[in-house]
Amino acid sequence: MSLSQILTPSIQKAIQALFEVTVDKIEFQTTRKEFEGDITMVIFPLLKVIKSNPVELGNKIGNYLVENIPEVARFNVVSGFLNIVIADTYYVSFFNGIKEEKEYGFVKPNPSDKAIIVEYSSPNTNKPLHLGHVRNNLLGYSVAEIIKAAGKKVYKTQIINDRGIHICKSMLAWEKFGNGETPQSTGLKGDKLVGNYYVKFDKVYKEQINELMQAGKTEDEAKKQAPIILEAQEMLLKWEAGDAAVKELWAKMNQWVYDGFAITYKNLGVNFDSYYYESNTYLLGKDVVQIGLDKGIFEKDPDGSVWIDLTDEGLDRKIVLRSDGTAVYMTQDIGTAIQRVKDHPDVGGMVYTVGNEQDYHFKVLFLILKKLGFDWASSLYHLSYGMVDLPSGKMKSREGTVVDADDLMQEMTDTAQEISEGLGKLDSFSDDEKAKLYSTIGLGALKYYILKVDPKKRILFNPEESVDFAGNTGPFIQYTYARIQSIIRKADFDFSVTLTGIEELHEKEKELVKQIELFPEVIQNAAQNHSPALIANYTYDLVREYNSFYQSVHILGEEDLTKKIFRVQFSQKVGEIIKSSFSLLGIEVPERM
Repeated sequence: MSLSQILTPSIQKAIQALFEVTVDKIEFQTTRKEFEGDITMVIFPLLKVIKSNPVELGNKIGNYLVENIPEVARFNVVSGFLNIVIADTYYVSFFNGIKEEKEYGFVKPNPSDKAIIVEYSSPNTNKPLHLGHVRNNLLGYSVAEIIKAAGKKVYKTQIINDRGIHICKSMLAWEKFGNGETPQSTGLKGDKLVGNYYVKFDKVYKEQINELMQAGKTEDEAKKQAPIILEAQEMLLKWEAGDAAVKELWAKMNQWVYDGFAITYKNLGVNFDSYYYESNTYLLGKDVVQIGLDKGIFEKDPDGSVWIDLTDEGLDRKIVLRSDGTAVYMTQDIGTAIQRVKDHPDVGGMVYTVGNEQDYHFKVLFLILKKLGFDWASSLYHLSYGMVDLPSGKMKSREGTVVDADDLMQEMTDTAQEISEGLGKLDSFSDDEKAKLYSTIGLGALKYYILKVDPKKRILFNPEESVDFAGNTGPFIQYTYARIQSIIRKADFDFSVTLTGIEELHEKEKELVKQIELFPEVIQNAAQNHSPALIANYTYDLVREYNSFYQSVHILGEEDLTKKIFRVQFSQKVGEIIKSSFSLLGIEVPERM
């Protein structure tokens, strides 16, 4: 229970006793640094129901709390703010109450609560995952873990775009130029091999366009008449007609890609509970169109196309079915959302992790589903995020334009190795331990750098800056965790006892307990706001507070055994919270660095 939750009923009781007034809500804020206090009550809202001078009102409430509430040691009033100083014994008692909780701050799901689906990744099967997918996966996975920690059941899913003309381009290029090569024969990951043929198609396509333009065609005519694009379109028609040979090639090449994706996901540290494939879902939603027409939500134009008019909501008219009866992406997304709830009847909401270029699409989708009358439609959320940019020259992909996710992770590991070796503290590590550490630091740096930023903001990602061992970085926090583990290993005495009799804390101990106390509330806020940045920056603040504590007091060098035990327990708890919070970000912590 937080300090504000503890104080609220006591202050309400004080107001009732002093002024015979009932107040439903008490407003708190953090005490400003220039004033003494652990928490501040805002007096001004009370002036609406109690006619009094704010300073006089604050003093009366403060005196009542000191006389009647053991947790309150003293107070001071500044204008309309009551700064409350909490007794050290409260913080000692609080710490003793949570120090054995291994999952402190995490809430177990209530079986009667509705579950949440979190969708992320959702790639195309014609190329490898890239830098944009990295941010998408890290955000989606982290938000799913945070919502789970806040007490909800979560299903992690993705929808894979495995059909369409872009898929046929890779298939056709492999068929024409591949000479039967496979991931096994080339030693390439399957997604990279297929991606190479997507690039090959584009190269040949451009060459044919230029040839046609030199023969007198306009650019638009050349794009439509290039032989290779006509062949790709023919292949798509065969796929849609169920042609056995095309379907067999499609299944084989898609499997190469899935196998490649699986390696990338494993290395990135993300996972999924279920998969949806556009080849199975692209016809979904067409039946819902008729329901919408029957309810008067949709309207049919003279050419047979079906639309929804959202101009009254500040949007526009949106097509949901073409005049030839084929579905659009919106129709498919409507049908997929409905199908997911059929597959998981306990679902009460969904989170879609998709870039901000789709903001308008999701506004329309959510509004349509609400109008269709689905109760879960009011709990849909678009986890919109900005692009990730790299400083020019820092990293070059195979094609020179898109940064490959595997290349990025390897670059981060290499950067971590270079910086770690420069610090020269790994002499006692085996080669395997070093390799594991470089990967842990490199990936931790990448994930933290991306997740500490508000999702909606665009990121300029600097690999070298992210692996800095000082400042607001993953390695800085990982290093503090490793330092704490070193303290625990060196503690050659029993520190598992529950201490009693501690009545006074060092100022730094008190500040650290206050930071620890915030963790459960931070998890809940991060879940409500779908923001891993709140977890990341809380962890950085906790680590800064711990390092200040570490530099200000003796821990293992403390002569008083009671204080020494308490400070080791303190350190251990901070380490547990760092590990817990980093697990919510998908980041590992090393035992040694």
